[in-house]
Amino acid sequence: MSTQKLYDQWSTTYDTVENKTRDLEKFACETVLAGITFTRVIELGGGTGKNTSWLASRARNVLSVDFSEEMQAIARAKIESKNVAFRIADVREEWDFGKFEPDLITCSLILEHVENLDFAFHQASKTLNAGGYFYICELHPFKQYEGSKARFETADGTQVTECFQHHVTDYTNAALANDFVIARIDEWFDDEDRGTTPRLISFLFRKA
Repeated sequence: MSTQKLYDQWSTTYDTVENKTRDLEKFACETVLAGITFTRVIELGGGTGKNTSWLASRARNVLSVDFSEEMQAIARAKIESKNVAFRIADVREEWDFGKFEPDLITCSLILEHVENLDFAFHQASKTLNAGGYFYICELHPFKQYEGSKARFETADGTQVTECFQHHVTDYTNAALANDFVIARIDEWFDDEDRGTTPRLISFLFRKA
């Protein structure tokens, strides 16, 4: 089953089951972006709206993008902010967001499903205003080395999505090759226990 169809299926339980990765990424997003100012945001991997309302409270306009119609349908139903618009799109294909010119692009827990990181960074650089920020938060490569992947339970058993392993330097090299500079890199641990394997890694890049 395709990754898109799996996320359509996952939408029915995504907001209700325990999910440490989901919850920690929301905390990471709000923590990393608290210190910067932004007015127009493209939220990639908006899903069921985990970060959408918070971004909308800080920005003039938010365009929330996902490739799963079922995930986005949940976000549309629960988010009432007038400054949020929605779009179905696949970041693995050429990006076309019309005249929407963002000073922030967020990318949450989706690049593990993208084989070609350079393509995503090239599209982000082409789309983002000069001086704008590109926030990324993904499952930490150390977790991937241990076999972790995006997965969920159904009546038919565990469903595992297709994932690609990216190393830290894969992100930083793709960023530097596409006119970004590194603003900060953070690692995120369960219960802030730095004696364990970090669950997530986040990057904040700025377009030169």
